[in-house]
Amino acid sequence: MNLQLKNKNALVCGSTQGIGKATAILLAEEGANVTLIARNEEKLKSVLTELKNNGEQNHRYLVADFSKPTELKKVLENSNLQFHVLVNNTGGPAGGPIFNARIEEFESAFTQHLKCNHILVQALVPFMKTQCFGRIINVISTSVKQPLDGLGVSNTIRGAVASWSKTLANELGEFGITVNNVLPGATGTERLNEIIKNKAHKTGKSFEEVSQNMKNASPAKRFAKPEEIANAIVFLASEKASFINGINVPVDGGRTKSL
Repeated sequence: MNLQLKNKNALVCGSTQGIGKATAILLAEEGANVTLIARNEEKLKSVLTELKNNGEQNHRYLVADFSKPTELKKVLENSNLQFHVLVNNTGGPAGGPIFNARIEEFESAFTQHLKCNHILVQALVPFMKTQCFGRIINVISTSVKQPLDGLGVSNTIRGAVASWSKTLANELGEFGITVNNVLPGATGTERLNEIIKNKAHKTGKSFEEVSQNMKNASPAKRFAKPEEIANAIVFLASEKASFINGINVPVDGGRTKSL
């Protein structure tokens, strides 16, 4: 399938590892001009070298820390904001029961996931409107359909992002801009490894045992590869997804019990 992303400019958040990196690589393979954004400049430089370039593509990176929204605003103000595609993707909050969560944890997660998403959208949508084309894809979690045990802060904030996204989809649809959410299941990333380590420590089980139990929760009996999540994101970023708007797309091997 030709996803027709040639000459499309994409901004990919959290693109130095995991799902964000896999998405950036696939967007470049499909012909898009990719701009990476994350806080670690050395990692950004490294990923930039991995992006396919047909000789006509223009890839670059921006350095910004999403725990500092004012800094993100300044970075955007000093940048060329002609983007057709925005992939909002930020590492999740630390795990733990919601009852034990500190107020600061909610505030930090809200800043990184919702405030910064909103700053990016407000900065990029004006250009999308001039093009009558825009794709905003938010990478969140299956917890918006089925809260996950031990991820209290994440469950709460992901739900807020999902509602924000649906509202935005209703407002921007008439301009040829779609807003959708991709909900990854357990995916083989560094964040998943940390979740497994923490759970193993708390339960006294081995890393391997906790890992296998998590795999068994999915009919596929395995973890997703970051590239499999990226496939869904890049399709939603394309011309082919022009009439898909305001939805949650679980990519979890069938783990989520609800329809």
